Amino acid sequence: MEEVIRQLVGYVRGMWRYRWWGLLAAWVVGIGAAVGIFLMPDRYESSARIYVDTQSVLKPLMSGLAVQPNVDQQIAILSRTLISRPNVEKLIRMADLDLAVRNDKEREELIGRLTSDLKIGGSGRDNIYKLSYMDQSPEVAKSVVQSLMTIFVESGLGDKRKDTDSARRFIEEQIRSYEQKLEDAENRVKEFKLENMAYIGDGKQDYFGQLAEVTAGLSEARLALREAEQSRDSLQRQLLGEEPVLLPETPVQSGISIPEIDGRIDALEKNLDGLLQRFTEAHPDVIGTRRVLEQLKAERDAEVQKRRDAMPDRNPSMNVNANPVYQQMKLALSEAEARVASLRARVAAHQGRLESLKEAAELVPQIEAQFTQLNRDYEVHKKNYDSLVARRESASMSVDMESTSGMAEFRVIDPPSQPLKPAAPNRILLMPAAGVLALAAGLAVSFLLSQIRPTFQDARSLREFTGLPLLGTVSMVANDKWRSKKRRGLMLFAGALTSFVGGFAVLTVLLAVLQKA
Repeated sequence: MEEVIRQLVGYVRGMWRYRWWGLLAAWVVGIGAAVGIFLMPDRYESSARIYVDTQSVLKPLMSGLAVQPNVDQQIAILSRTLISRPNVEKLIRMADLDLAVRNDKEREELIGRLTSDLKIGGSGRDNIYKLSYMDQSPEVAKSVVQSLMTIFVESGLGDKRKDTDSARRFIEEQIRSYEQKLEDAENRVKEFKLENMAYIGDGKQDYFGQLAEVTAGLSEARLALREAEQSRDSLQRQLLGEEPVLLPETPVQSGISIPEIDGRIDALEKNLDGLLQRFTEAHPDVIGTRRVLEQLKAERDAEVQKRRDAMPDRNPSMNVNANPVYQQMKLALSEAEARVASLRARVAAHQGRLESLKEAAELVPQIEAQFTQLNRDYEVHKKNYDSLVARRESASMSVDMESTSGMAEFRVIDPPSQPLKPAAPNRILLMPAAGVLALAAGLAVSFLLSQIRPTFQDARSLREFTGLPLLGTVSMVANDKWRSKKRRGLMLFAGALTSFVGGFAVLTVLLAVLQKA
């Protein structure tokens, strides 16, 4: 520590030897700095404050129905990206700053200067933004801030409308695309159903459901057939115990009646009428009943013809009539025969359908898998289509809500005004700073001179520098004349230094008075 203090004391003594050179340098630098401060051009600052109101009564009411973007975040991003080259070029045109531009170089310099000098500050919590700009002309400063405020407001509204229109156009394009996809999917499903109608049915049952239904129908038809056959056999056994009897003679009728066949024909015709009321001509029961009916008619015609051929050999006055009980049983037997024939046709139809389904057992799972895939694609397209339609309605509602309440309301708190006093440079602060800088320059000059022309301040420094033994030192004996001269030099140096400091103090006070005036 002692060595450091001794070294510092050595530096101070060396600088003291060149104090006048340092003071001269301080005066030169100080005068130059003062003149430069006085010659600096005045710059006037114009500013404006804008409040952005992003709150709306409709927002909580339309929650979940309309798209509600984060307006606060959008405004914050807008404030940070407002000073861009396109906006600066637009500002130059709005403020007529391009009238003084003569070439591209000056235009680029103007754009660069505006980009660096334009200031936008704000508090995210209060949504209050301050726009400011400094220029040598107060009129230009006001015009630039006014133009910047206009661009800020228009950008906030215009960008939102542009984003909304772009989103709506995109959604409309996607909806049209999905409409085409849905139409294509529906056509594929329709064609697939037409090609495989026998395997997929009406779309409500799959292959195994149809197989179970046909199997159950076949079982019911077989059971009904067995019941009908048993009923018919019972009637036949009852007829074996009945014999026809001769009744009194009646005149020979012109027509020949065969009760057992005519009764069956009547029963089948009644049954056919009932079937046609429920089914079409292509139904298996209708087809079977008609076939049995045609067979019975052919049999009756053959029997009638046979009896007509045999009638001349018999007594025309005699006519055989059956016992009424016998006739009723014959009629019931005819109805039973017709029902048996109808049920046989039904069993045959169900059996054919079942055989057809069994033959397609290997093909049906593949067809059903393809049909399921077609339905899956259709459902995906339908879900996306419904979602897009809902989003389009939400976007339309958002546009209507924006047009009603607005995205945000821009309120001008402090409009830009033309400044009367310069905001820069701050000469009251610069002048003392220039004095301190000048003193620092003087100290630096003294230190440099002391290092360029060093001296030994004591015997120890000389011995350490030369490395030789020092036998002794010779002290200077100061007389009165030397002391008086030294005293006058100190007073003169103190006066010069005091004059320097006082001069800068007087200049600072003068600037303060002029600024207040």
